[in-house]
Amino acid sequence: MKNSKAILKVPGTMEIRPAEVPEPKDDEVLIKVEYVGICGSDVHGFESGPFIPPKDPNQEIGLGHECAGTVVKIGSKVTKFKPGDRVCIEPGVPCGKCKFCLEGHYNVCPDVDFMATQPNYKGALTNYLCHPESFTYLLPDNMDTMEGALVEPASVGMHAAMKAGVKPGDKVVILGLGCIGLMTLQACKLLGVQDIIVADVMEKRLNFAKELGAKEAINGMKEDTIAKVHEIFGPLGADVVFETAGSQVTCKQALDIVTKAGKIMIVGTISGETPINFLKINREVTIQTVFRYANRYPATISAISSGKFDVKSMVTHEYAYEDVQTAFEESLSKKSEIIKAVIKVAE
Repeated sequence: MKNSKAILKVPGTMEIRPAEVPEPKDDEVLIKVEYVGICGSDVHGFESGPFIPPKDPNQEIGLGHECAGTVVKIGSKVTKFKPGDRVCIEPGVPCGKCKFCLEGHYNVCPDVDFMATQPNYKGALTNYLCHPESFTYLLPDNMDTMEGALVEPASVGMHAAMKAGVKPGDKVVILGLGCIGLMTLQACKLLGVQDIIVADVMEKRLNFAKELGAKEAINGMKEDTIAKVHEIFGPLGADVVFETAGSQVTCKQALDIVTKAGKIMIVGTISGETPINFLKINREVTIQTVFRYANRYPATISAISSGKFDVKSMVTHEYAYEDVQTAFEESLSKKSEIIKAVIKVAE
């Protein structure tokens, strides 16, 4: 077996370097990586470097955390997997001991080791990687490893929808139709929501959201999003508003869209400070932030396997591993065309 890894040499430049094949620890599996999805955070890392730069300027920076592949070796204490099993991984490994882990909120563990970020900055763009058995998941026979790689972003959408408690009869608005916005749309549909309005500024994404079941699609460049939502849903507005664009503009729009005693779910990563006019939401509106996911992989895998959650149709661009530089460059330059890009590392 030969191994290599794609490293961010400097912002804007990826380099594939030789690497040793890692040896799994007692509780780990060695995985031959087959597909890696490109996340918005990866694109940001490629363009500008990590959100949190490493303390050591010589630290290698890997990218990619949405991945799936095949088990090729197991540690001595592994019982759930065997070589040949097709698996996906949950890329954040928490400490398992802190208050947050013990209360089930391991996604906010302060010592979580999340791929392609601190403390190790180890990315999934490699031929072989080791991962703990407890955060590795067997793929059903009717799911391929491309779908397996997309369990990770799908779990973000599932976590947001389930955290919001959406249900049949709710009026929902989703602001922003990147991958996570579209995953959130599918999760809401899965949970029985029929009345969903989506808003974005890219026509391709709006059209795709309609295909996925959105009731109405608003182009924010051509229409007044707030006025259009009230035209469709009435003066009371939406029961739940998901901000998935990571924009101060859409965050402020959410205040004018949500109904009394409704919910605003902040799913996107919004940089800087966003002033909030609390007079607009002082009628028992809940503002909830959403961070990645916790305990959602089993439900998400089941939803994809059932055919009710279609992640594969979202893949508009596929790249070979050796074309990793092009993959990231086009993820920046073709944002209006790319809904979801994946990198095929191996068969």
